[in-house]
Amino acid sequence: MEWSDLRIFLAIARAGTLGAAARSFGQSQPTMGRRLRALETAIGHTLFQRTGDGFVLTDEGSALLAHAERIEEEVLAAQRQLDGDDRQLGGTLRISSSDWFGIHLLTPVFAEFAKLQPRVVIELLTDHRLYSLPRREADIAFRITPFREAEVISRRLMHIEYGVYLKSGFKPPRAGDGAGTPLITMDMAFSDVPDAVWLQRVLPNAHIVSRSNNRDVQARMCGQGAGVAVLPRPLGDGIAGVRRIDLGEQPPGRNTYVGYHRDLKRQARLRALLDLVIERLAN
Repeated sequence: MEWSDLRIFLAIARAGTLGAAARSFGQSQPTMGRRLRALETAIGHTLFQRTGDGFVLTDEGSALLAHAERIEEEVLAAQRQLDGDDRQLGGTLRISSSDWFGIHLLTPVFAEFAKLQPRVVIELLTDHRLYSLPRREADIAFRITPFREAEVISRRLMHIEYGVYLKSGFKPPRAGDGAGTPLITMDMAFSDVPDAVWLQRVLPNAHIVSRSNNRDVQARMCGQGAGVAVLPRPLGDGIAGVRRIDLGEQPPGRNTYVGYHRDLKRQARLRALLDLVIERLAN
């Protein structure tokens, strides 16, 4: 039984389909299928039941999954320990953050770091997926919620204030009403975030014209005059042609937390980058 085949098995078990597993693994779907069939032939058991909704683990697959996850953790722990002992400022750092935070706050720091440490490659992943630090999907993660994993070292990095923005020259809405006011807000999956709930409360009679899970999209819509938007101030204050307006109270801000696996606490390149991020952004 090869570890590389077990990695294929784990990817399919977690993704539920060959296509999704292939994308996460960087392989083609036919290759993933061939590797899975080879593993099933080698161990003499069918590991998945193929259904219309995807791949479902058989009893034998469920039994193998528990062992494969323990093997994976041992392999990753060995890699983390070796990386943690690596004091050379070279290699790759994989960073996870939200889109706007990565673009507007992290990118300037990373550009500065690249000049200081040109042999360190920073790979920035900006989406809403929570990448796993224990499974080494990312080396450092920035999130708006505290980290709960026992093996993750974390701290509050900064508090971000939010503001209400409108295209310059447009008449601001009346707080407590908002009738006739177009709103730009979060998509339905994130409609319960504090600033979106606050906006609906202070402008109860306004109507939504645009939803997006991307803050830069919201900012661009606001800059084009599509409506009122609540934005993080580091983003909104830098948009040309819009102004911050007062609705009688400030929208709720958010904390940002940074975390990394405890096995990497001695890694030189991680410490160097984290020190610079904290120096430039922490408050």
